[in-house]
Amino acid sequence: MVKQILSKAQHGFDWFDISNPAIEDFADLKDRYSLNDASIKDCLETGHLPKIEEFDSYHFLIIRFIAENFPENSDHLIEVTNRISIFYDEDFVITAHRYDIPVLQELIDMDKSNKRFKSSKSLINTLVSLSIKSFENLVVNSLATKLDLYEEIVFLHNRRKPFLRKLYYLKRQIDLIRIILTFYKDIVEYFHMPEYQNIYTQDLRDLYSRTNTLYRNIGENTAQLLSIYFNIESNHTNEIMRTLTIISVFFMPLTFIVGVYGMNFKHMPELEWYYGYAAVMAGMAILSIIIYIWFKRKRWL
Repeated sequence: MVKQILSKAQHGFDWFDISNPAIEDFADLKDRYSLNDASIKDCLETGHLPKIEEFDSYHFLIIRFIAENFPENSDHLIEVTNRISIFYDEDFVITAHRYDIPVLQELIDMDKSNKRFKSSKSLINTLVSLSIKSFENLVVNSLATKLDLYEEIVFLHNRRKPFLRKLYYLKRQIDLIRIILTFYKDIVEYFHMPEYQNIYTQDLRDLYSRTNTLYRNIGENTAQLLSIYFNIESNHTNEIMRTLTIISVFFMPLTFIVGVYGMNFKHMPELEWYYGYAAVMAGMAILSIIIYIWFKRKRWL
């Protein structure tokens, strides 16, 4: 469905917003603004990472916003983020999206005298800034909190198995967003070219740099947390093996003695000895004490 938000007569440029776009929605706009079939095709397809393309009479831009709600065990591009395709030039802006994006709707409902609508470039800069801001908000308001919780589970809780699945998907989400931000670099640098550069593009570059740094740091923290988790699990396994080894060392010589006297040969002198049983038990006790003292001196206990 095509909806006109701004008109060139009143605001200096046209702004059309298309929700759940279909090829029929571009019938009039294609001829009116000389839109290329390739960019319309990209607009209608799902997926696509952020990019910017320059055509003869306009620019085509794809940006992504963090979805309002997405499953915790999600790591797919189209689940974690929502896409806006943008056709723009000095005289027009066309935004197209399949899902409702609250931030975009807030911008549409905003007072049209706002400085964000003074030109098409200001509007595009605002949209790109808001999209990057959605990634910053996610890491500050959600991912960082989850990571703190998982760190607490790793260091303070005995039962850590169920959390590993959650930490895996958190890492996958961070990696996915870092890939998206990598593709945003070309867009940010494009707007920072001398012919486009102004105070707003500088703010956009600062925002991108800050968000990219946040995700790089939280990605490193997540990788370190996973490494710590596996080290703790490995140490725990080693402790178990150490305990079992110590127990086996205690019982190995005792088992040997019991095995010797359990062979039941007829001519074994100790079998007829009155104090044989007591002597063997005492010898086993003394041997156990010697092993214990040896372990203590080696600081294995």
